[in-house]
Amino acid sequence: KSVFANTILGNPKYKVTQGKIFFGGKEITKLLPEKRVKLGLALAWQAPPAIKGVKLSRLFEKISKEKIKDNPPTTSSHSSLRSEWAPEKLGVDSDLLDREVNVDFSGGEKKISELLQILALRPKLVIFDEIDSGLDLKRLEKVSKIIKKELVAKGVSILLITHSGAILRYLEPKMTNVMVDGRVICKEKDYRKVLKTIKKYGYEKCKKCKLLAG
Repeated sequence: KSVFANTILGNPKYKVTQGKIFFGGKEITKLLPEKRVKLGLALAWQAPPAIKGVKLSRLFEKISKEKIKDNPPTTSSHSSLRSEWAPEKLGVDSDLLDREVNVDFSGGEKKISELLQILALRPKLVIFDEIDSGLDLKRLEKVSKIIKKELVAKGVSILLITHSGAILRYLEPKMTNVMVDGRVICKEKDYRKVLKTIKKYGYEKCKKCKLLAG
């Protein structure tokens, strides 16, 4: 699933050997990652890297400058970004912005950092690679509420990758897919039915026939 997400974003480590990638009616198969981001794609990493010497606030400043350059009439300044996407909204201390990006961050803090960056980018499509891992139930609920309020409610499309499925009951996806060995083996609108099937049969035996029969 992570390979799938990285391929969509254009990670050069992965090569498309068959088919094409389209976004917003435009083929992006050969576009560089930065070009895809400017079109509105964004990925919240499962295991984001630590960047020593760069504070999270400095990263936001860079994001802000790029957004202002691309959309001068509507994009807010770094100061308003800092207040609008304040860490307090996710239940964490505001000093998170004054720390080096992901350096000595807990698993939960890394997820918060990724989400804040996504909000600042203001994308059209977000791929969340296991945003629910490393979060306790209280923080998971808060993160889900932010995603619904600041992304889903504003028309942003979400592609959510999850193994536990814990976040699904908060976000209630319109379509659920099960991918095993690089292939989508079933599609279902009712995520509850998918979770029930996986819990009973496991991923390896989660075949379309079992899902529909349930």
